[in-house]
Amino acid sequence: MPLKNGSYKGATWATRRALLDMLKLQGELTSLQMAEALGVSPMAIRQHMQELEAAGDVNSIDRARGKGRPSKFWSLAPAAARHFPDRHRDLMLDLLSNVQNVLGDDAMDRLLDERGDEQARNYGRQVADCESLSARVQALARLRSEEGYMAEASEQDGVFTLVENHCPICAAASACKGLCDRELSVFERVLGPGCTVERVEHLLSGARRCAYQIRPKNGQD
Repeated sequence: MPLKNGSYKGATWATRRALLDMLKLQGELTSLQMAEALGVSPMAIRQHMQELEAAGDVNSIDRARGKGRPSKFWSLAPAAARHFPDRHRDLMLDLLSNVQNVLGDDAMDRLLDERGDEQARNYGRQVADCESLSARVQALARLRSEEGYMAEASEQDGVFTLVENHCPICAAASACKGLCDRELSVFERVLGPGCTVERVEHLLSGARRCAYQIRPKNGQD
């Protein structure tokens, strides 16, 4: 049974934490897919998911998969965000609002520019020894994961994809769209002039995550 604060009792929570993490990282899944990944029975998974749904943490939808009965797919509900870090939410929102109201738009832009510059310097120092674009993308994914973004990097046909499955500053980014704009610029600066960086999925635009495609220019690496 869920507790009032949205957490769950004992060992049950360890399993449900794993299920929530899996849905955060992979998107929609069936009970069978989750059962195979965790090495438990589909019936046990269905029981967990039904109770998570009752608590408002997940949604379900039936989808046809060829012949036979439709399969039930599970996904995270917006309320599940409480189980993932959103660092200093209230303080950040207050500070952003105060800067905007007291100092104006120009001051807000300067603040965001300075934050972006500091991020770029920090990441840049930590990827300085990476000799290839592939290594820089992997290093950036690691750095972002350390900050709570649950980031992953992959490569297909010479094009890299950086996925961020969670946004630990989502509330602040929702209140101040300039944060997302600066982060895209930071990635471009850190990964270097030999590539282009394009945001292809955006959490604040309704996607379940943020994703970036990184393409080398003229065969550079």
